[in-house]
Amino acid sequence: MNALNSLLDGFGTALTPLNLLWAALGVLLGTAIGVLPGIGPAMAVALLLPVTYGLDPVAAFIMFAGIYYGAMFGGSTTSILLNTPGESAAVVAAMEGNPMARSGRGAQALAAAAIGHFAGGMVGTVLLVALAPTVADLAVDIGAPDYFAIMVLAFIAVTSVLGSSRIRGLASLLIGLTIGLVGLDQMTGQQRLTFGSLQLADGVDVVIVAVGLFAIGEALWVAAHLRRRPAEPIPVGRPWLGRGDVRRTWKSWLRGPFIGFPFGAIPAGGAEIPTFLSYVTEKRLSKHKDEWGKGAIEGVAGPESAASASAAGTLVSMLTLGLPTTAVAAVMLAAFQQYGIQPGPLLFEREPELVWGLIASLFVGMVLLLALNLPLAPVWAKLLRIPRPYLYAGIMFFAAVGAYAVGGEVVDLVTLLIIGLVGFGMRRYGLPILPAVIGVILGPNAEQQLRRALQISDGSVTGLVNTPFAVTVYAVIVLLLAWPLVRRVGRRGPART
Repeated sequence: MNALNSLLDGFGTALTPLNLLWAALGVLLGTAIGVLPGIGPAMAVALLLPVTYGLDPVAAFIMFAGIYYGAMFGGSTTSILLNTPGESAAVVAAMEGNPMARSGRGAQALAAAAIGHFAGGMVGTVLLVALAPTVADLAVDIGAPDYFAIMVLAFIAVTSVLGSSRIRGLASLLIGLTIGLVGLDQMTGQQRLTFGSLQLADGVDVVIVAVGLFAIGEALWVAAHLRRRPAEPIPVGRPWLGRGDVRRTWKSWLRGPFIGFPFGAIPAGGAEIPTFLSYVTEKRLSKHKDEWGKGAIEGVAGPESAASASAAGTLVSMLTLGLPTTAVAAVMLAAFQQYGIQPGPLLFEREPELVWGLIASLFVGMVLLLALNLPLAPVWAKLLRIPRPYLYAGIMFFAAVGAYAVGGEVVDLVTLLIIGLVGFGMRRYGLPILPAVIGVILGPNAEQQLRRALQISDGSVTGLVNTPFAVTVYAVIVLLLAWPLVRRVGRRGPART
């Protein structure tokens, strides 16, 4: 009841006309910035930090929350329509959303994503209100072996369900892990795969990898095939979800938050892990398996709902522990410090107006996001009517601008082109793109957690399986690997009799 009363007080703060204006402005800015490839919510919040110096802290954080959610939806817009993720959490949306757009169902994919963001954000924020202390306690108890087990599960899951074969999925993952090795060793400080370049000492930014593999690789692939056959205009299709679409997606919208929220609350990769775990789950449960890879709407609805709930989960550890689990949370933590506020267990007591006003604004932001973007889905889908040469030239331009904005170095543009050529080669030989991106995102973290776990156990391999949580995760991995074999044997058994 105390939490409910505090939340009602928070709504009193968030629903003032001025704060409503800041929330709407944040959602609009976030969506617009998210649509630009390579410029994600973290960069948007960082760029706007100086602008908010004169603002009241409550108003500033309400606007930051709007930018966060708006940018996540904007990233999924370009991911679905142009196969160009605006940020890493939108990578999975391209897997089924882009084939839907190419078949004339782009508006339906965008509508499924918008409702998924709304459902995931609402459920995730309710869980934030109800479970923040409990989830924070669980996050504190999770150690290096547990994190490593989670990441191994992510690697196995993504290579098992994507692409035409597990071998190709594994090859794609190894490409990503290799790119993730570039830079300084976090333990020893030695350079790895930098070829003597100081600019590569910090590694290759995941935004450059995602934009290079998806945007540049796709543009080169389209350009290579335009010479063989003329480009055909892509139909926009009817603008709204039909009853059949809703019947297929409502369960996905409700499942996504319960995958996304727990992962958002622990430092295990932000929204990337829950989005593709949601993708894996929806593919396993789908009754329309023949549509996967060709435009299954569940593959958009579930991951987008999980991504939005994950964003609510990140606020749990940031507000209660002062522990940022994503780049956006890290920038928001800097913003708290800018105002002389230290997140932690006492924040709810010392700054109740700020905390509960921020949480209440998440509910308001979700409603604004749905109200603004659901009607705009057909408008966004009309981007597909732009002639292919102009469209992909624009994509390459914005991809280059986004990559250059990451570090302001010419080497970033060269790296973008090289990775784009790798993406073109992967398409040529049928390698799925997502495992490579996941390898880049999680590879360095997995290596660090592995080495920490081995250091704690004095080099003993048993240190990787010395917690019940890790053992449970490895049991899930064994089931995931063995299930196709068991199912195949089960099918052959009756045939012999």
